[in-house]
Amino acid sequence: MTANVQWPVWSATARLLVTEPAALPEARVLTERLLAAIDLACSRFRPDSELARHPAGAPAPVSPLLAELVRTALSAAEASDGAVDPTVGGAMAALGYDRDIAEIRVDDRDLPVTVVPGWQHVMLTGTTLTIPHGITLDLGATAKAYAAHRCATDIAVKLRTGVLVNLGGDIATAGPGPHGGWQILVQDTENDEPCTISLPAGAAIATSSTVRRTWRRGGRLLHHVLDPATGLPAARTWRSVSVVADRCVDANTLSTATLVRGPAMVRAHGVPARLVAANGSISTLGGWP
Repeated sequence: MTANVQWPVWSATARLLVTEPAALPEARVLTERLLAAIDLACSRFRPDSELARHPAGAPAPVSPLLAELVRTALSAAEASDGAVDPTVGGAMAALGYDRDIAEIRVDDRDLPVTVVPGWQHVMLTGTTLTIPHGITLDLGATAKAYAAHRCATDIAVKLRTGVLVNLGGDIATAGPGPHGGWQILVQDTENDEPCTISLPAGAAIATSSTVRRTWRRGGRLLHHVLDPATGLPAARTWRSVSVVADRCVDANTLSTATLVRGPAMVRAHGVPARLVAANGSISTLGGWP
């Protein structure tokens, strides 16, 4: 028997399931507290966030939480050979995604030409962070996956319950799962063919999409997954990619990198993946599901 609750967060939906129903209220408190701390640490849309207030061009100390979030983003960039790059923040803002997605309005201006500086320019030593002038970090891709993993782990340890945390398609589990595993509906939009998989306890799944978080600029429909090589949204070869991995950040990194550069990296890692092409056709890899 499981209990669940859901609520809006970060222009998405947070969903929390636990195998011990009595633990649900406290599990939600723990989740909301951590999500609020992560938002205050690294939000691109809050002038009072720690990341927004960080001085440019010189080494400066940061909180352990922000250091961990930056370290996670840099590790994902290295692991994906730069396909998932946190220095796309400036390009994202130039394209109009400089506020909450719900607040973006249609913009008729031409698309700007921007250069993504590259994650290698950002230096993190312990809790000392150096962000060169002209670089804006966007930790959104990895921060959401990190948050799902951290929330699930903390809840399982502190409340001694099996738990699933779903943050807008980034799903992490911890502790003992329900009999038969966690039943996950994989369906990016209502028009997509649904697929239900059984996710083992402790595993994670992430879905990255080119049809969610969209806005219009210069007569084009843009999406939030940028190709660092061009500073523009990745080609819509794939509508969505779902990947199963041991850690939510790894699943998210691989699903996002596949949208940018294709399925070679997923094949190399041998993980289960489901790719929905622009025409709706479905390909599966790595023994999915």
